[in-house]
Amino acid sequence: MGSPVLRPALLLPPPALQQLLLLLLLLLLHVPTSRGFPGSGDSPLEDHEVDYSHARYEDTPWCSPIKVRYGDVYCKAPLGGYYRTALGARCDIRCQKGYELQGSSQVTCQPNKRWSDKAICKQKRCPTLAMPVNGGFKCVDGAYFNSRCEYYCSPGYTLRGEHRVTCMDNKAWSSSPASCTDIDPPTIKCPSVKERIAEPNKLTVRVSWDTPEGRDTADGILTDVILKGLPPGSHFPEGDHKIEYTVYDRAENKGTCKFRVKVKVKRCGKLNAPDNGYMKCSSDGDNYGATCEFSCLGGYELQGSPARVCQSNVAWSGVEPVCAEMNVDVNVRTAAAFLDQFYEKRRLLIVSTPTARNLLYRMQLEMLQQERCGLDLRHITVVELVGVFPKLVGRIKSKMMPPALAMQLRLLLRIPLYSYSMVLVDKQGTDKERYISLVTPKALFNLIDTLALRKEEMVLQAQMGQSC
Repeated sequence: MGSPVLRPALLLPPPALQQLLLLLLLLLLHVPTSRGFPGSGDSPLEDHEVDYSHARYEDTPWCSPIKVRYGDVYCKAPLGGYYRTALGARCDIRCQKGYELQGSSQVTCQPNKRWSDKAICKQKRCPTLAMPVNGGFKCVDGAYFNSRCEYYCSPGYTLRGEHRVTCMDNKAWSSSPASCTDIDPPTIKCPSVKERIAEPNKLTVRVSWDTPEGRDTADGILTDVILKGLPPGSHFPEGDHKIEYTVYDRAENKGTCKFRVKVKVKRCGKLNAPDNGYMKCSSDGDNYGATCEFSCLGGYELQGSPARVCQSNVAWSGVEPVCAEMNVDVNVRTAAAFLDQFYEKRRLLIVSTPTARNLLYRMQLEMLQQERCGLDLRHITVVELVGVFPKLVGRIKSKMMPPALAMQLRLLLRIPLYSYSMVLVDKQGTDKERYISLVTPKALFNLIDTLALRKEEMVLQAQMGQSC
């Protein structure tokens, strides 16, 4: 006889009997494990990204329901059944936008009531942004998906690139990194425009100012200031002078400032040399402080101001000079008064002889008369002293001087009474040379041309074109 327990089972239809035997086999083979996802038992997962139901289904071969944070789960029951966490069920896991899956995208419920793998949706993250030199950035949510970062630059620098970037779903920033560039030129301030008047008797004026300093809006590092034009403290000539300062920063941006120095020369107007005379002027001849000195040709004397100065009111001092034919007064009482008439005007060549029949005297006069131009060019007046007192006479060309004045002149200059002699007196009244014998005009002129005042005359006469 069979077992009473098994006898009713033989009455079960074959499909039901097969399902019962399969269930018993699974219960006998069940061994708890820590691998994979737990079923109705405790879940070993601790990541907050995954949330499983902890309801226990001890009597059914089901896995725990799956819930993935920031993700969607799509499960399909075996053989199209209703229970989608039953043995053999398959689930597809997909993450939301901005998140990425770590683990298998498809899991299966295993006989040990655990899922075949673990799945987590983690927020996507872009690479860390590099800090721009001379600038920085601020982000709303770090470098995670959809975070917005805004670049900024230090004072004096300009942002190149996009001001704002966003972390996109492809884990890349929406734009290339921005940079901070120094494009602002440095600043430099020049002195104000200067206008100066030339110094007296000069055509220039010394102008000084402080060298300007440049300032940079960025890092403050500048090159040396470069000057174009005359440096401060220079003597600026008449006219308009452009001064330019330039400075560069480390980015080679250029800062420039310019100003002008205008120099004016006060002028009185040009003077002309008098007729039969010449003029010598200092500086430019008509500028403030210039002095013009006037002289006359041989045989003429200056009347008026011997020198005139250009004053600050642009008017000439003194009165206009005139060269009038020299009129020697032979009726003065003393020899000193007579010589004073020639002071700084004429040189005297005094020819003395006791008798007009003296051969040296006659030959000397003849040679001098032939050199009339040379005498005038050198401002020489010839005085003749002929005879012995009281019959002594003196003359200058056709002008006769009293015997007493002629005698005083011989005594003052210590001229011999009874022999031929000749004395040269310069423009200062100094006895320069004495001759006791005949002298040629050439030798006489060579001596006079070595005198200091004569050298100055020669320069002026060459400028005026005066020569014999």
